[in-house]
Amino acid sequence: MTSTLRVLLVDDEAPARARLKRLLLAHPEVQIVAEARDGAQALQLVEQHRPDALFLDVQMPDVDGLAVAASLPEPAPAIVFVSAFGHFALRAFDAAAIDYLLKPADAEHVARAVQRLHARPAPSRAAARPPPTQLLIAEHGRTRVVAVARIQWLEAADNYVALHLADAEGVSAPLMRRTLAGLLADLGDGFVRTQRGAAVALAQVCEVVPLGKGDAQVHLAGGVVVPCSRQHRADLMQRLAASG
Repeated sequence: MTSTLRVLLVDDEAPARARLKRLLLAHPEVQIVAEARDGAQALQLVEQHRPDALFLDVQMPDVDGLAVAASLPEPAPAIVFVSAFGHFALRAFDAAAIDYLLKPADAEHVARAVQRLHARPAPSRAAARPPPTQLLIAEHGRTRVVAVARIQWLEAADNYVALHLADAEGVSAPLMRRTLAGLLADLGDGFVRTQRGAAVALAQVCEVVPLGKGDAQVHLAGGVVVPCSRQHRADLMQRLAASG
C-alpha cells in the first residue's frame, strides 16, 4: 500500500495553486496539508505541519524559492520546483530538487513528480547547491529576511546556528534551526570553519593574527574577533589565498 504523501503548496498565484492542488488530489495518497502564498508564509507552515514535500514556485516576490529551499529546517522536506520558465531547471536540480514542473502543470508531469517523491531516498541535504543571497528565519510568528552578504560569522548553538551580522551591535543574533554543517553546505565557498562550532565569511576577514600553539585570532570588519583553532587554521589560510 502506498504511504500518504503530505504536501505543502507554495505559489504567489492563487490560480496556479488551485490547478496544482486539483491535479495532486487526483492521487488518493496525496494530502495537501497547507498552502502558502509567499516564501515567508511557507517557512512558517513547514514549521507547523512538517510536510513530506513542497511544491515550490521558483519566482515569488521578495524571496524566491531557492532562498526558501536553503532556509528549510532539518530534516528538510523533499522539493518539487514549479516555474513558468525552463531556464531555472538547472539551478533547481543543483538545489537537490526531486523534480521540476513547468507551468501550467499537467496531469502527466504531476504524476511523474508524485512517483519520484515516493521513490525518493532518505532525506538528506545536498552537498552542493547554488548559494542563496537571502535566508529566512522564523521569529515569534514573523519571518525575518537576512541578506547573506550581511553575515560576518556563524556560531553553533545547540540545535541552532546564530547568524552574527555586520552593523548589528547590541542586537541579538538571529537563530536558524539548522546544523552548522548543513548551513555551510548551502552557503558554499564564501564561508569557512575556524572552530568546530564557528565559521567566518571570507569577505569579512581583515586579518589573521597568530597565537601560541598554532591557534589564531580572525579579525573581521568592524573589529569583531573570532577564535581559530590550529585544526582549522591551515584551511582558513588556503581558502583566503584562493579567494584573493
